[in-house]
Amino acid sequence: MFQTFKEWFWLERFWLPPTIKWSDLEDHDGLIFVKPSHLYMTIPYAFVLIIIRHFFQKFIASPLAKTFGIKEEVQKKIIPNTVLENFFKHSTRKPSQTDIYGLAKKCNLTERQVERWFRSRQSQDRPCRMKKFQEACWRFTFYLIITIAGIAFLYDKPWVYDLWEVWNGYPRQPLLPSQYWYYILEMSFYWSLLFSLGSDIKRKDFLAHVIHHLAAVSLMSFSWCANYIRSGTLVMIVHDVADIWLESAKMFSYAGWKQTCNILFFIFSTVFLISRLIIFPFWILYCTLILPLHYLQPFFSYIFLNLQLMVLQVLNLYWSYFILKMLKRSIFTKSIRDVRSDSEGEYEEEEEEEEEKEEAVGGKETDRLKNSLGANRHLIPNGQHGR
Repeated sequence: MFQTFKEWFWLERFWLPPTIKWSDLEDHDGLIFVKPSHLYMTIPYAFVLIIIRHFFQKFIASPLAKTFGIKEEVQKKIIPNTVLENFFKHSTRKPSQTDIYGLAKKCNLTERQVERWFRSRQSQDRPCRMKKFQEACWRFTFYLIITIAGIAFLYDKPWVYDLWEVWNGYPRQPLLPSQYWYYILEMSFYWSLLFSLGSDIKRKDFLAHVIHHLAAVSLMSFSWCANYIRSGTLVMIVHDVADIWLESAKMFSYAGWKQTCNILFFIFSTVFLISRLIIFPFWILYCTLILPLHYLQPFFSYIFLNLQLMVLQVLNLYWSYFILKMLKRSIFTKSIRDVRSDSEGEYEEEEEEEEEKEEAVGGKETDRLKNSLGANRHLIPNGQHGR
């Protein structure tokens, strides 16, 4: 049964233009062509990247964070309370006022003590700035390296300057060593991001990132198997170039360099909107959707490739909406918070800081300070890469 499915899955009419056979893509005369088996190596390479990431974050990102003044946060100790702990784990992390009243009666505590216990308990699960900086530093480093490598691989390729060359001779286009490593490293990185989602900081757009990573892996795998390598490398370089600026902006945000962060964010926004809303749809999609029709009749892999690219463009529009929303806010507030992908504990952290200030003031001044803080929160970017 498995053999039957395998034979059906690899039918030439699904992957190749009419009249083209898999035998036409066999290695010959020193020319090497793509093979699906090449992609097996992306999984072990992904784990290698995870190991490299561990040591990078420990020996490079952490010392760099300390240089910027980011310190390891010491978790506050809380008084153990079985009733409150069970409610926290099995009911909700954010009890209502009615819940707080009932828990206070049950534990013989004041409502203020119950509120303070829940805030302290939430802070234990909240990722520290050191961890956020480490993750951003790792992604920044990879995107910087892969973007420089992509430019080095592509700068002398004719299809970068003449899109008709993308389809010249398709699908009998041999695989270059630079294309192999560009694809394999990029795919391995996205596999590593998928494998580490459970341990990374959870963002509000967690599901969008899962869809993005799966779509990226699926798109690269499919384009590899159908030998859409030339167009695939163009898609990758266009999407990588903006992420460098986002991750660098987040690094400076976590370090408290707000002015530098804001400048980098505006650069990121400009590069993102140009690359994702202008170059990608009017250059890449034009290349994959319109130009092939001058060479070939529409066939399955052509349709499926462009459907995946359109899904990717929908995600680009999704993230562009939030970026524009942030830019609109920044015009009026003169500062930025990434409303797209704050970690779940971001606002809780602000509330806890307010609580500490309230305790120091007390009485009527408490309410005044609370209202003042609630009306004047600053915007700081703390979101994830829009890819």
